[in-house]
Amino acid sequence: MENVIEAFTGVTPQGKKSRTPAKLDVMLTASGVILALFMIGHMLFVSTILLGKDVMYTVTKMFELEFLFEGGIPAVVSVIVFAITVIFIVHAILGARKFPTSYRAYIRIREHSKMMHHKDTSMWMFQWISGLIMMFAGLVHLFIMFTQPQNIGPFASAYRVVENHMWLLYVVLLICVEIHGSVGLYRAAMKWGWFDGENPKQTRANLMKMKKILSYVFMTLGVVTLAAYIKIGLDHNIAPGEKYQPNTNTIEILKD
Repeated sequence: MENVIEAFTGVTPQGKKSRTPAKLDVMLTASGVILALFMIGHMLFVSTILLGKDVMYTVTKMFELEFLFEGGIPAVVSVIVFAITVIFIVHAILGARKFPTSYRAYIRIREHSKMMHHKDTSMWMFQWISGLIMMFAGLVHLFIMFTQPQNIGPFASAYRVVENHMWLLYVVLLICVEIHGSVGLYRAAMKWGWFDGENPKQTRANLMKMKKILSYVFMTLGVVTLAAYIKIGLDHNIAPGEKYQPNTNTIEILKD
């Protein structure tokens, strides 16, 4: 209990200032940056469906280490998902320290945000609200990927999106994750001064512009990608567990 009080207040039971909150903030930023970079890579991976089903199939098999083991090993994906899940949970626990501890605290923060008309404060509000949503929705997606690594591919993913009605969950995650990630990177850069220059106001403006561009690009890419999987699911009568059979000639060209 003493460690918990120290982590939240920054004061030890002996009344001395503690470095624990600062260390936890460093861990929060580090885990957040890792997750944000992972999500950028994840979006680029799932969007390969826009280049064709064969391309997406080839990239999927690459992650399964098919170039080392014939047929690939889907369990490799489970290992990656497990590692990301651990980081996700740690980040969520650390981020919970920033949440309002009561409804009254939330009301005070909201009123303060409206009075200040401060963009960074408003973005922080979205950070903890979207983070709260992802604590539940994100874990559902991670659990599915961990337990069903073999069901990733043009047909399997499309079947999950359409027939299992997972498109609704992915819409929620798309909005929360992409904006949460871009805002998180912006706030981390501002907080730790990674790109500080001679003109702080100009630096803030440049970072804000980059954040908006990142949000628009990945939101658009996410919507188009989700629409592509929905189209595949509607155009093909995919049976449960059916795997996509790639064009052998196309796969050979992609490998070369």
